[in-house]
Amino acid sequence: MAMHDDDDLDLDQWSQRLTQALQILDLKVDTREVLELAERASGAVSPGAGALTTFYVGYAAALDAAGSRAGKTPDQAVRDAAETADRIMDDGARGGQDSVGWAATGQ
Repeated sequence: MAMHDDDDLDLDQWSQRLTQALQILDLKVDTREVLELAERASGAVSPGAGALTTFYVGYAAALDAAGSRAGKTPDQAVRDAAETADRIMDDGARGGQDSVGWAATGQ
């Protein structure tokens, strides 16, 4: 078994243990997508940005899925939040919409 396969197996097992411990068994997330988002954020901003980005994306997705937007699945809420993070990531820690405000997004 290749090292990559061992890493994938470890991540799958960790995801299963963590979702069980957090009692979110019905949550299905593409682990690769989340890891790629973290990598992009780490490269665009700083190494610690990956962890922060994935945390904030998850939190925003949870609020979105639980909020008033009927019919949005948790998976779609994660994709939407990740797309927002991707859009502002190009400017790193500075620039982008946040430097002039978020009036157009309702924030």
